[in-house]
Amino acid sequence: MERRTFITVTAAALVPGPVAPQHVDPALIDYFQSQLEGHYRADMFLGPHDLIGTVSEQYRLIDKLVRSARGETRRGLLRVGAAYAALVGWLYQDAGDLGAASFWRGVTQEIAVRSRDPHLIGYSLVNQAQVRTDLGDGHGVIDLCEAALDDSDHLVPKVRIMAMQQQAHGASLTGDRPTVDRLIDTANGLIHRVDDDLPWGNACRRTPGYLEVQRATCYGRLGLAREAGLLWSQILDAVPSTARRDRGVYLARQATAAAAGREPDQALEIARSAAGIAVETRSVRLARELATLERAMRPWQDAVVGRDLAEILAPVTEGA
Repeated sequence: MERRTFITVTAAALVPGPVAPQHVDPALIDYFQSQLEGHYRADMFLGPHDLIGTVSEQYRLIDKLVRSARGETRRGLLRVGAAYAALVGWLYQDAGDLGAASFWRGVTQEIAVRSRDPHLIGYSLVNQAQVRTDLGDGHGVIDLCEAALDDSDHLVPKVRIMAMQQQAHGASLTGDRPTVDRLIDTANGLIHRVDDDLPWGNACRRTPGYLEVQRATCYGRLGLAREAGLLWSQILDAVPSTARRDRGVYLARQATAAAAGREPDQALEIARSAAGIAVETRSVRLARELATLERAMRPWQDAVVGRDLAEILAPVTEGA
C-alpha cells in the first residue's frame, strides 16, 4: 500500500491526542445507533465508494467522544464505535481493498475488546474471517470462527449464526461439503431465536434466504453447479429491488453456476443484468464475481456467446 493511500485509509482511526475534554451526553449513543441502519440501507443502494468517507468521519467523531466520556456512556460509545469500524471495513472489502479492510477489521476487534462486550468480540472475529474468506484461506476462516464459538452458550443467536455460516465458507474452501451442510443446517435452527435489539450484524434479518445464500455460494465454490443453480433461482425470486448490489452478486454467481453446468447461453443472459448493476454500484466484489464468470466461460471464448460476454463485461472492466 502506498504511503498516501495508507494515510487516507487510517486517518479516521489513528487520530493523535491529546483531545480537548468535553461533555458527552448519553443520548449520543442512540443518535449514532440510529444512523447505522440508514448507512446499511444506503450501502445496498449506492455501493461502497460514496459511503466510506461519511462513515469513517463518523467513526472519527465517536473516537473523539470516547476519549472524554466516562462510565456507561463511554462503554456504550465503544460498542457503537466497533459497529462503525466494522461497517468501514466492510465498505473497503466491497470496494476490493483487502488491505484497508483488514486494517479496519483490526480496529473493530480492538474496540470490541475494549468494550468488554462478548457479542461484539465474537462479531469482530467473524469480520476478520470474512477477509480470510476473500483471501481464499479456508483454514484461517475456520480458526477465527471456532475462536468466536468457543464460548457460544454466552453469545446471542445472531452472532452464533454469523460464525457458523462463515465457518461454512471456510469449509467450502477446504472442499468439505458435509461440514458446510451441517453448519448451515445448525445455524438455520437458530434463526427463529434471533430477537436482540443490537443495531449491527442484522443481515440475517434483512436478507431474504440469508442462509441459503451462503449455502449456494459454498456449493459454487465446491463445483456443485446444478445444486448451486437451483438454489440461486429460488433465492433471486425473493430478493427485493432495493438490494440492488446484492442482487447483482447473486446473479453473477448464478451465471457462473450455469457456465459450470455447461449452459453458456443461460449464463450470458444472466450476466447482462449483473453487468449493468456492477457499472451502477462500482462494487469490486461484484466485478470480481463477474471475473470468475469470465474464467468459467473460457471454453466458449471464441464462440459467439463468448464474444457477446466480452462485450457485456467491457464496461465493468473499464470502470474497475
